[in-house]
Amino acid sequence: MKINDPRVNENFTELAGALSRTRDSALIEDFLRCLLTPAETADIAARWALVKALNEKIPQREIAKNLGVSLCKITRGSRELKKPNSAFVRILALNVNR
Repeated sequence: MKINDPRVNENFTELAGALSRTRDSALIEDFLRCLLTPAETADIAARWALVKALNEKIPQREIAKNLGVSLCKITRGSRELKKPNSAFVRILALNVNR
């Protein structure tokens, strides 16, 4: 599928709904590991780690060095954290309150 294919949004929304209906984190992890390649899994894990690091006020260059991610990805994450009603902030709050 191409990025602008309407089926992308349809399937992504369906997937998000399916994940939201389970509280079984082991099932979700197993599902994601089946769905994603090892490289995709590592990329998503690095993106989550950079969001957490940004939230902890770790300098961007230190994050880039520690995680081996580009400053562009870190800057994007930083912008997302600053948005009003940021999904990153809301998910981080869920993670903290576990």
